[in-house]
Amino acid sequence: MHPRILARALVVTAALCLLLPSAARATPTEPLELEHALVPSGECATCHLFFNPPAFEGQPNISPQAYTGSMMANSARDPVFWAAVPIADQDAPGETEDCVRCHAPRAFLEGRGDALSIDALAPADLDGVACELCHRMVDDGVTPPGNARYVIDDLAEGGLVPRRGPWAYAPEDDPQHPTSDDNAFIESGELCGTCHDVTTARERVDDDGEPMGVLFNEQRTYSEWLRSDYSGGTVRSCQYCHLPPLLDVAGCDAFNLAEKTHPTGGRRHDLVGLNLGVMKLIEGIYGSAGSGELDDGYFALSQARVADMQSQSAKLNVGFPDSVDLAEGIPALSISVINETGHKLPTGYSEGRVMWLEFTATYGDQLVYSSGRWDPRARTIEDDPQVRRYEAIAEEYGSGARHHILRNNHWIVDNRIPPRGLVPNVDTDPVGDRYALLDNNTWPGRDDFSYSFPPVELVDQGDDVAAELTMRVRLLYLVNTPDYVEFLRDENVTNDAGLQLAELFAEHGDPEPLLLELEEVTVPLMGLTPEGSTSTGGDASTSSTTGDGESDSDGAPTGESADATGAVGGSDSDGAPAEPDAGGEGCGCVAATPPRGLGVWLLLLLTGRRRRRVA
Repeated sequence: MHPRILARALVVTAALCLLLPSAARATPTEPLELEHALVPSGECATCHLFFNPPAFEGQPNISPQAYTGSMMANSARDPVFWAAVPIADQDAPGETEDCVRCHAPRAFLEGRGDALSIDALAPADLDGVACELCHRMVDDGVTPPGNARYVIDDLAEGGLVPRRGPWAYAPEDDPQHPTSDDNAFIESGELCGTCHDVTTARERVDDDGEPMGVLFNEQRTYSEWLRSDYSGGTVRSCQYCHLPPLLDVAGCDAFNLAEKTHPTGGRRHDLVGLNLGVMKLIEGIYGSAGSGELDDGYFALSQARVADMQSQSAKLNVGFPDSVDLAEGIPALSISVINETGHKLPTGYSEGRVMWLEFTATYGDQLVYSSGRWDPRARTIEDDPQVRRYEAIAEEYGSGARHHILRNNHWIVDNRIPPRGLVPNVDTDPVGDRYALLDNNTWPGRDDFSYSFPPVELVDQGDDVAAELTMRVRLLYLVNTPDYVEFLRDENVTNDAGLQLAELFAEHGDPEPLLLELEEVTVPLMGLTPEGSTSTGGDASTSSTTGDGESDSDGAPTGESADATGAVGGSDSDGAPAEPDAGGEGCGCVAATPPRGLGVWLLLLLTGRRRRRVA
């Protein structure tokens, strides 16, 4: 075709596209395009913060505004995010707009997408992933999920844009704003995929440094779910776990206070993951102990839901022996770690995150065997040959630089546990040789392996100590490892956000591992050396099994305890220091701090105390 004819054809095609329905030609909403700005979430609280109706009495508050204490609501306040953004900009100037686009949507939409610090935001930007972002988002049928390419409905009715949600209203009801019954997208995993798949501009390379023909798959939480057994509609959607369904509940106070419900149901707006450490940090900054901008009650609700979710994330099956003879050691101790989530475990942002197994075997107060032991004083994971870690480690191939999110182009390892039924795809496949495809050509949703510990000589401690061996396996998860916090502090030469973050953690408490699962047994111990004999026992022993850990702890055994939310720390539930070798078990309570606001104070009266057994 002649170039002039081709050019004219393209012009005509473009003109015709302008005449098509908006859904067919819509594109992601860009800065300064909205005629109707996102309404601040605080205005939604006027109607969407309410008492539980009688059917939900005694349960944590179910009103939508309860999401205010979540990381989703506080994504624009996240100090770890703001410590990382300047480093990303140093590495790739101008490419951090996608980061702001996701964490501070209002800032991006109003032209502040180039922000490199929280100080560059307007007060309303701090809403983070605000109510209207999701409840006005639509599917244009063209834009694929990922990188926060949201399409926002901007067609108003009577001055307000309709909100999408599950409630159907009778003609006499007045929800105070237009509603839409087009709910297919807001109920879909694809809506979550808008932000929970992230691709950077670097081309991915293989282990030989050869280009793979795809851009770097920095995060794939949505795709992990989409290619798993969970996305078929018969098991669990993203919303099923993170916005649990409710039946027969209305959406606003006008109906709940009248003790009415709607059979169309709704969802709790917990929107939590397992980033408890930063959630507590944000509470310390913006709650009653800090600026007082946010009510502590919201954080109490969210933290209680984290405790519930962490107990549902994984299962442990451990083949403990019925007894242990020290002359034989433990030839084989089989363990299965089963992923109970709809995505990799752990998933999402991989920098500074690690899940691992800690095994300890003790005789009285003496450590006999260990692997992956967490040292809360040194804040390290024992780097023995058998340590079983679950993490994704990326680098810039060639330089070997790590933690530089916009320079990463090579996965060194990704041994996070796949979700059940995950089908092979270069974007979501594990990296390394830990897992093998099953007969049905899917990745296993579990990790099966075995520890082995050699014979050891151990002196009998007498009648005061029973001849028993206590074996304990804990599945632990740490967000923001010490080396990552140090990286954010040392590499940021743009501003002092990294230094501030390190100081905040020092002031409010360093991140502690979350206890996801625990199995423990005490069995008869044989082969003790008579008292008075020479013994070389007592040191932790390892096997020939090769692990993939990188930490370097060789500290003494500790008796760290787990608090009411399952964070492994250094105090018992009553606040007293944990006794050495206390076993890390017991009960703890979360007492809600009385909030300033009357509304949230009433919510906490309904919520009450939560007591959780962690072992």
